[in-house]
Amino acid sequence: MNGADAVAKCLENQGVKTVYGYPGVAICPVYDSLLNTDIHTVLVRSEANAAHAASGMARISGKPGVCICTSGPGATNLITGIATAYMDSIPLVCITGQVNSDLIGGDVFQEADITGAAESFVKYSYLVRKASDIPRIFAEAFHIASTGRRGPVLIDIPFDIQNQEIRKVEFPKEVNLRTYKPTYYGNPMQIRKVVSALEECERPILYTGGGVHLCQARDLVREFSEKYSIPVVSTMMGIGTMPSKHPLYMGMAGNNGNLAANRAIHEADTVILVGARIADRAVNNPGRMMANKTLIQIDVDPAEVGKNVKCDLPIVGDAKAIFEEMLKLDIHVKDMSSWCGELQEYRQKKSRRVVPEKFCDPAYFVHELSTHMQEDAVYVADVGQNQIWSCANVVMREGRFLTSGGMGTMGYALPAAIGAKMADQSREVVSVSGDGGFQMAMMELATSNQEGLELKHVVMNNSSLGMVREAQKFTFGGRYTMVDLNGGPDYEQLAKAYGMKYLRIENNDDVEPVVKKFLKAKGSVLLEVIVDEDGIVRKGGIAK
Repeated sequence: MNGADAVAKCLENQGVKTVYGYPGVAICPVYDSLLNTDIHTVLVRSEANAAHAASGMARISGKPGVCICTSGPGATNLITGIATAYMDSIPLVCITGQVNSDLIGGDVFQEADITGAAESFVKYSYLVRKASDIPRIFAEAFHIASTGRRGPVLIDIPFDIQNQEIRKVEFPKEVNLRTYKPTYYGNPMQIRKVVSALEECERPILYTGGGVHLCQARDLVREFSEKYSIPVVSTMMGIGTMPSKHPLYMGMAGNNGNLAANRAIHEADTVILVGARIADRAVNNPGRMMANKTLIQIDVDPAEVGKNVKCDLPIVGDAKAIFEEMLKLDIHVKDMSSWCGELQEYRQKKSRRVVPEKFCDPAYFVHELSTHMQEDAVYVADVGQNQIWSCANVVMREGRFLTSGGMGTMGYALPAAIGAKMADQSREVVSVSGDGGFQMAMMELATSNQEGLELKHVVMNNSSLGMVREAQKFTFGGRYTMVDLNGGPDYEQLAKAYGMKYLRIENNDDVEPVVKKFLKAKGSVLLEVIVDEDGIVRKGGIAK
């Protein structure tokens, strides 16, 4: 067995079924060895999209996604995808080829110090020096990626190490890292303090983030909320924790959140923060917002606790394990009917919107699209105005909402939808992008075709970089620069080129009949939705 064979065997041992990537000479030995396995290799059209697709697969399967690329530009192109996963705590194992060991540092053809370049965006990285280390390194990499605060791990393997013979191969049965011991179970004393705080408070809320999904605690959080009638708000990454129309769910909070969610945080006396960072988009001024209330923070990453705002009661551990323990306890909370009723009144207040006459209202479109999607469907939003319209208006039931929250990476939706679909082909998957983000990833329609996937893709077309244009409109007095996308493409011809069905929505009258046709159609479909270039993000709707 050589190093490349060991890589293939390690991936098999970890139960990997699919890897995404782009080959090159420096990684060819690994791809050659994969031919001797049942692992399915997916050729993307750009390396960053290998990480995005692996991310979509990881988020739906709950297991680390895997991507494999070559050295030099292949590895550096991958960094955007790695950084995107890192900011959203998505478990990935990213494998890159490298030039021969004795050439490292010589600035030879297609050499890049990828471990150094990606250091800010990985949980850990390895430069393999001996082929015999590969079984240990891979066991550690999967363990690190999928435990504690999830995230990407990078393994860089020189070409000669991939070909190096291993005389004695030993695959570890367990991983025991002396310096890496993530906490899983919450401290019992801290849990008792939290129970006491809940019994004393009168206006509590659960503030949920993406960590709830990552540790598969969604159902437990719902059960806890319903058992004690505690209202729930979410970050962008926490959308889907509760069904959108659940009476205890107040919606997404933050700069682009809704009235009920933000008032819930403002007027609560106790906030239970679960798997969420207090970042700028979620809370504009965390110090002021969390003043005069008790903040309980549940997070698997101790570095996150109290980082952006003072925490009164921290519990470090996995949210799933902690809520399992808390649900065993008998907590005597006060009557929450008045508090919940007050928030319901805020929730029922509708934001005033001017519906465009000549174009499609994106808020209405997102609502209708998600309403007609299957109950457990996966909605993948790209970045820009389309993301905010989606967050504010999507109707979630038992499905998942995927997007790039922390990094805000345009072009994420299409490749992530590919990964999500391949993780569970029985589920309906729809990607929603603006015309700017879509053009950053539209080459992956070929990947989807090659894999025979049935995917539905939406392009919200206003022939401009809408979010930037909106900023220029209000901040720079309407002096527009570098936001015009009138150069095409013709999306009907693009769909034809990839052998896809094409549909188009031009105004609100088209929405319901075309959405139904779009979702019922067999095979992959590209739906172009014409929206106003002067439309702005305001409570998820259109205003002029």
